[in-house]
Amino acid sequence: MKLNIDLYQHFSFDLWLTIIKSNPDYKKKRDELLKDFFAISQPLEELQRVVRYYDVLCNNISEITGTHFNRSNIYLLILNKLNCKIESINNQMLDDFCLLCDELFFQYKPELLNPHLHFILNEIINSGKTANILSNTGFIHGETLRKILDYYELSNFFSFQLYSDETGFSKPNNKMFELVFDNAIKIKTINRNEIIHIGDNPVADFEGALNVGFQALLYRNDS
Repeated sequence: MKLNIDLYQHFSFDLWLTIIKSNPDYKKKRDELLKDFFAISQPLEELQRVVRYYDVLCNNISEITGTHFNRSNIYLLILNKLNCKIESINNQMLDDFCLLCDELFFQYKPELLNPHLHFILNEIINSGKTANILSNTGFIHGETLRKILDYYELSNFFSFQLYSDETGFSKPNNKMFELVFDNAIKIKTINRNEIIHIGDNPVADFEGALNVGFQALLYRNDS
């Protein structure tokens, strides 16, 4: 991650594919759980195809509309496509399933992308600068992602964390980035062009940040 810390006062980081990446075993275990929990008759391969389709679709819808797509609704779309009688499914069942998914998530934790991340964040904080997390969420909520950052001893580097399931907005919606500015100026006086947002998505992260007057860095894992 090539980042000139001297140029900025506040650093906003995307989470997925910028700081962490999924454990390759997690999705398979979650899909197996989905099949067992809701007694789905279709083969696992078909279930995985359907899950992937709605994962991508709902993420795209969130980016286009700028609003968060509730994970329970995503699962109901998946279950309906897999010929489950969704009228027999209630919120408690969905909550119980999501709780089991979160437990799996901690068994198969996401991995840090950058081995130098702690050094970079230390340098930011020791320079008197501040940082935050700004992330869209899908199947995994912000409450759970905070615990992952705690596990990797990263939480203390961030003055605040903003997740779409908690704000109701999704990047690149200006309102998500305005929340960054609103929180950053509570810490110290700062101009918009002194904030840089770092993320992997050309639209949600890069264009979204530029649209509100922030600086932006498009992150690639090989950079």
